[in-house]
Amino acid sequence: MTELKGKVALVTGAAKGIGKAAAAKLAEEGVNIAVNYNSSKQEAEETVKYLKDLGIDSISCQADVGNLDQVTKMVDVVTDHFGQIDILVNNAGIIDDGLLLRMSDEAWARVINTNLNGTFYCSRAVLRTMVRSRWGRIINIGSVVGLRGNIGQTNYTASKAAINGFTFALAKEVATRNITVNTITPGYIHTDTVDVLSDKQKDTIMTWIPMARFGEVDDIAHMVAYLASEKAKYITGQIISVDGGMAI
Repeated sequence: MTELKGKVALVTGAAKGIGKAAAAKLAEEGVNIAVNYNSSKQEAEETVKYLKDLGIDSISCQADVGNLDQVTKMVDVVTDHFGQIDILVNNAGIIDDGLLLRMSDEAWARVINTNLNGTFYCSRAVLRTMVRSRWGRIINIGSVVGLRGNIGQTNYTASKAAINGFTFALAKEVATRNITVNTITPGYIHTDTVDVLSDKQKDTIMTWIPMARFGEVDDIAHMVAYLASEKAKYITGQIISVDGGMAI
């Protein structure tokens, strides 16, 4: 088995998409998994069953990551079950698109609260056990739009760009405790969000991608597993694009 066998990971938004793929890849490395979800209960339970079939311990835990009380309870549940949290994958995120002139206060607040505040709440909540054990991995899932912007996504872009700054600062704070903090910035990946786009929208987006194709969730999952491993023990405070060259 691998060097990560027996470690514990909390993966937010892990019921489907990138989060599910990341959880599965970590499980293949022997990591026990807490599957966070907000509303996708059935999918989360299916993910837990799949992970258990791989021979690891897994539980599901409902929480809106933008709600501090729910995050606190979730982390308590996970630590009560597993005893610790070694790896945090901040994957949960939402979109609520619209041009800024027409964007409601609620649309702005929802996206910032889930994407940015959720990253803050979850990271702070798990750090105590990581500092105590002097080992930890915090892996944030950002976005290519946090590097280059996108029309109609000022709220989403702001939330993802802020995560980059959060990564730089936190990485410096915890580096001497053998805790690394990095952000992966996916481009357009085959997920529910991308698959519902019209053919015209997909054709336009394709012109932005030098590799001229969308990515797969496993492209992100492989990077998550690498950053969690000892192979990446000297990598921290980095923004790593997995986007087919889109950020160039």
